[in-house]
Amino acid sequence: MSDTVIRIENLSKRYTIGAKKAGYDTLRDQIANGISSLFKSRNRDPESASFWALKEASMEVKRGEVVGIVGRNGAGKSTLLKILSRITEPSAGFAEIRGRVASLLEVGTGFHAELSGRENIFLNGAILGMKKAEIVRKFDDIVEFAEVGQFIDTPVKHYSSGMYVRLAFAVAAHLEPEILLVDEVLAVGDVGFQRKCLGKMEDVARGGRTILFVSHNMSAVESLCSRAVILDQNRIVCNGSTTDVIASYLSSFPMAACVPLSERTDRRGDGSVIFTNIELASGTLASTQYLQSGQDVQVSVDYTSPGARLRNVELYIELYAQSGQCMLTLNNEMAGASFDSIPASGRLTCRIKRFPLSPGEYYITLFGKVNGRIADWVQHAALVTVEGGDFFGSGRLPARNEGGCLVLQEWNVQQRKQYQSVM
Repeated sequence: MSDTVIRIENLSKRYTIGAKKAGYDTLRDQIANGISSLFKSRNRDPESASFWALKEASMEVKRGEVVGIVGRNGAGKSTLLKILSRITEPSAGFAEIRGRVASLLEVGTGFHAELSGRENIFLNGAILGMKKAEIVRKFDDIVEFAEVGQFIDTPVKHYSSGMYVRLAFAVAAHLEPEILLVDEVLAVGDVGFQRKCLGKMEDVARGGRTILFVSHNMSAVESLCSRAVILDQNRIVCNGSTTDVIASYLSSFPMAACVPLSERTDRRGDGSVIFTNIELASGTLASTQYLQSGQDVQVSVDYTSPGARLRNVELYIELYAQSGQCMLTLNNEMAGASFDSIPASGRLTCRIKRFPLSPGEYYITLFGKVNGRIADWVQHAALVTVEGGDFFGSGRLPARNEGGCLVLQEWNVQQRKQYQSVM
């Protein structure tokens, strides 16, 4: 038997813009559609009304491999996993899969909202082809991992997004699939849960099962995956060792950061907010890409929206090192600033006292939510260079290879008898 468990050749997916799903129309709908069609150009180019979400992708995955899939938003990563999960059909090419597949692509994929957590565990197990005895044997482990024991008999429509993700991942990882497909959905969970998931995926990999792992977290990809591929503009452009692929991917960041924010097309979200510009100010410089450690800094993000006013807006401004490691997260909710109702267009500003990053180059990612839903997400929205300053007031800073986040420190020395008395 061949060791190849996934083989795809020239796999492509094209979506038609504005296409309606098949369904039952009323007489009123049919009349409205007939009138609408009179105003459409008969010579309309079909290519202009569609786009390729994935184009001529080819690769093979061996049994037991853990393969990372990286790329900017809109590159086709999620589309590839949806085809392999049989959620959507390809427009061209084919995929051959050998083995039982479990996937975690979106919050609650495969769950029935009206059923309880317990019922969804058995439903998902049955879909994966497992017998009831197998599911019963794993049931307690799944509930313990997901930390939802108190709510296991509650309909999942009442779960928070975090509870949903925990249970969905626990089911996918514990029901012993031969192939596990995991998308960026883990970003929804907290840091502790993400570590827990990565640990579980390492256990799955050591058991000889196959994993395809889509993530923007380069540290996680590097620690978990033996091989990786880059998807760019809906095509696989690089396939090789994880170290080489990550280096190639990170080298493409400066080009993306040079494109004006309002012109970026590699973004995700429902469009209820669109980020149009980002501006940094430091000291006496009103607009700059150069900051100094220890100086007061202001980050401003211009936005627009099709609505009249925006409610429950949350903005993340994340700064990443060249390695892809997140070094600093700014968030209005964490800082106690709630934007319950703001104008449809405007500027959000964050002021930082004594900028805490050591010298180096950093990329800024913008992530916005409205009413808990992703509105706009732009990776590598800007490039910023941090220069040496005097953060500590001593004239000294860590070397670049010792750098990271700087914190104010107070040091003292005590005699042995003094500190022994307080122990």
